[in-house]
Amino acid sequence: MNNITIGQYIPGNSWLHRLDPRIKLLSLVVLLVGTFIIPISSDLTPIITMAGIFVAVMLLTATSGIPIRKVINGLRPIVFLLTFTFFIQLFYVNTGTLLASYEMFVSVTSVLAIILFIFFYNWSKKYVKTRILYFFLAVFMIFFLQAILPYIRLTSYTLNIYDEGLLRAGFIFIRITNVIIMTSLLTFTTMTTDLNFGIESLLKPLKVIKVPVDVIAMMLSLTLRYIPTLLGETEKIMKAQASRGVDFKESKFKDKVIQIISLLIPVFVISFKRAEDLGNAMEVRGYVIGAKRTKIDQYKIGFADIFSLIFVALFLAAIIYMRGL
Repeated sequence: MNNITIGQYIPGNSWLHRLDPRIKLLSLVVLLVGTFIIPISSDLTPIITMAGIFVAVMLLTATSGIPIRKVINGLRPIVFLLTFTFFIQLFYVNTGTLLASYEMFVSVTSVLAIILFIFFYNWSKKYVKTRILYFFLAVFMIFFLQAILPYIRLTSYTLNIYDEGLLRAGFIFIRITNVIIMTSLLTFTTMTTDLNFGIESLLKPLKVIKVPVDVIAMMLSLTLRYIPTLLGETEKIMKAQASRGVDFKESKFKDKVIQIISLLIPVFVISFKRAEDLGNAMEVRGYVIGAKRTKIDQYKIGFADIFSLIFVALFLAAIIYMRGL
């Protein structure tokens, strides 16, 4: 549960924490647009550009005072997606120069070895600190066992690795990583109230066509705020059930389904109770939907905000220029 970073805020006094929330939101949108419009091609330019963005994002993380380990841990929930996407590109892109060709054997010996290795992996991963690297090693071992155990063959296939497939796989892998880290940095360095103000300010032109911008902004900020809260409550319930003998890791499939149901019921009850308490608190403080509200903090755009906006605008212009070449 602690690996999910959406909605978490880490207090700090770095330059990124002090940026105007409107500038941070707008800059994030521009950076995401620039990241996604970088074209995939057969040369090294796109992946070098994406790798450069990754280095810049990590430097941004270091200067913001956010622990690098915290950011990396936020990638754990999508490790399977990253690995699956990487190998899909590697298998199905058959254009470019052939770099290597391996014959893989689906045999009785390889299947048994893979099953035994999966059992060993599930047992041993709790003793390994760098689980992300250990997961990548496990994926490599599955293919390695298919390559070296051809005995009692059932079928076989050829794994062809092309340079374009490898480039595409690495490009998409780094792109998804950059997007997750950039969005995580926004919630790490911005409080929920600041996000609410930023979203409301950026969507203010929609008020002309009668869009309830303030309500939408409040809903989004409350959603982001209560994701870590509900995850924390879920973790407490899991620990309470574990102290009563429930094992969420080593149980059978049927038992896991029952355990998940027994977990979801109190989570739903707590979420409704939290929503009721929040509604009562907002009502006591005089919150009225659609009414004009004043703010305690008055935000002013400073030099750092203008510099950040110019920088991301130049970044987007450079990407568009490169795309047109």
